[in-house]
Amino acid sequence: MQEAKTGDTVRIHYTGTLDDGAPFDSSQGRDPLQFTLGTGQVIPGFDDAVAGMEVGEQKTVEIPAEKAYGPHDPNGKQNFPREKVPSDVPLDIGTRLQLETPSGQPVQVVVAEVTDEVVVLDANHPLAGKDLTFQIELVEIV
Repeated sequence: MQEAKTGDTVRIHYTGTLDDGAPFDSSQGRDPLQFTLGTGQVIPGFDDAVAGMEVGEQKTVEIPAEKAYGPHDPNGKQNFPREKVPSDVPLDIGTRLQLETPSGQPVQVVVAEVTDEVVVLDANHPLAGKDLTFQIELVEIV
């Protein structure tokens, strides 16, 4: 059988869980995820896990934070003066917002803290600093 290798476009089904077993994402009930191995379309540990798999093979892999979304970066949190935040912007803790950098690039942030003076926005990926477990099935090498 053919093994998936760097440069191959693959289709996979997966379920991702956290250390406590709580699922955070799954392709179940949807079309398989399609990506090209080794091109940075998925986290590095996921690329590593799929490489060498054969069509129909299933496996469970643990991916450390360093090979997933990286460590949680304390510099990813920024304080903004509350009076500069428009009044129509929701400021509930955990609310996801999209900002633009000065160059116009979109940045996803989460409201981490709100006081009378500041709003703390966290630009870290929600899964940064977390070890992840994936159940993977290689459906097809396109």
